[in-house]
Amino acid sequence: MKHYFNNKTGKRRIFLLFLCLFTVNVAIFAQSFTGEKTDWHGFDRYDFVINEITFQIEQIKATPQEGNGVKAPQPGTRRCIVVVPKQAAPGNPWTWRGCYWDHAPQAEIELLKRGAHVAYITTDPDQTWDVWYQFLTQGHGLSPKPAFIGMSRGGANAFTWGTNHPDKVSAICADNPGLSQSSLMKMDMLAQNDVPILNICGSIDPILHNTYAIQGLYHANGGRISVLIKDGTAHHPHSLNNPNVIADFIEQSFAEKETKSPSFLPDRYKKTAFYSTKANYEYVPAEKLWVTQWGPYFTGGYNKYAFSLEGVEGSVTVFAPRQAASGNPWIYRCDQPDGNSTVDLELLAEGFHIVVGPVSYNADGLLLKHWNIVYDYLVDKGFSQKPVMAGRGAATGEVYVWAIENPDKVSAIYGENPILRSSLAKVQPLDNLEPLAKAGIPIIHVSGGLDPNLKSQSNEVKKRYKGKFTLIIDQGRGHYPIEPNEPAKIAGLIVQTLKK
Repeated sequence: MKHYFNNKTGKRRIFLLFLCLFTVNVAIFAQSFTGEKTDWHGFDRYDFVINEITFQIEQIKATPQEGNGVKAPQPGTRRCIVVVPKQAAPGNPWTWRGCYWDHAPQAEIELLKRGAHVAYITTDPDQTWDVWYQFLTQGHGLSPKPAFIGMSRGGANAFTWGTNHPDKVSAICADNPGLSQSSLMKMDMLAQNDVPILNICGSIDPILHNTYAIQGLYHANGGRISVLIKDGTAHHPHSLNNPNVIADFIEQSFAEKETKSPSFLPDRYKKTAFYSTKANYEYVPAEKLWVTQWGPYFTGGYNKYAFSLEGVEGSVTVFAPRQAASGNPWIYRCDQPDGNSTVDLELLAEGFHIVVGPVSYNADGLLLKHWNIVYDYLVDKGFSQKPVMAGRGAATGEVYVWAIENPDKVSAIYGENPILRSSLAKVQPLDNLEPLAKAGIPIIHVSGGLDPNLKSQSNEVKKRYKGKFTLIIDQGRGHYPIEPNEPAKIAGLIVQTLKK
């Protein structure tokens, strides 16, 4: 029998049997915690032990010597703790820590004051974590989606369990986190489940690279990740003196609810997040240091939707404003905005939709008939009949072509450091501006004064175009960064073109 329990297959069988019995008999557990308890920073603390072989849970009482902390468990067991708020918030939210109990607990104490339970289990994630989760959620009615607060190794544990159970996590706050390669490769699973992440790190922490690796993959997969870097601090101290930063982030995740899908979407689509990655550097008196911070928790964000349409090769992407402006104005472009697309972010704030038209996998650029299908579809869904065509660099030439072919369907054209070249045009846009002028379409270009294409492109349009043309030159800027120096001013010019 001993050999059977030590065998991984046998252990798995016992685990599955336990979960079945636990689920069937969940009604026997009280919703509230009772029995022996101690005090944890002014709140009731209940301690338990899980047997790693049988997965039985036994309630115990913390010893006076442990104080607010916890001793290492006996071999073959895991120590578990639940701290109960004075009054539970709606939905019974809770936070989960998987290492370093009672180290820098200020965020958890603040969350207890707001009605969240706080739970703990000794390291590292395995089947006992699943048993503990079932005990708290099915046995005691806690929310099926806890938030994690993980420091160092605890951060690694949060990402390990979270990426293995991405539909059972409301948020992750990782402080100078460790990270496994397997978790990093599964970050897309958390992004697909729209789990917000907040990473707090010291700028001289030797494992700061973990945060940058997480950020790169998570942002690329459309996940919401915000980062706060404490300038000049190392791996310690953990957390923040002002716990509201963390507590607010987690409380927001508890309060998030599914929103109704926009009416322009077909039945099948993919939803991700879009937000600015511009960093803000400021002195924070509460921390007595400077911090750099970026991401949707600090700047806000928008929903991004990708979908397919019948008869169209390639995906259609729509970035949706929080509230559409009157007339449902939109931008039609063929290059994807990113976290540095400052003008797009300004226009989203003004109530514009940003639409990225399909680019075929089997052609050298956009196909006009496919773009026409997308245009007709969106106009039928209530979008304005005259979008603003926009592009950066050489992508500007492609949207010029669609505008030249459909001048009665365009309100304006906007280009950033534009190159008017198109692989599909019979006549290159620079030599075919007359249809745009006849339709009275205003054109706005923003170019860096050092952009090598300024003379042959924007200056040449200025000479040739017979309609209204506005050229703004950012002195001292080259082709990169493409983003203009005054994005709010540019967005204002675009908005004004629609009012005339």
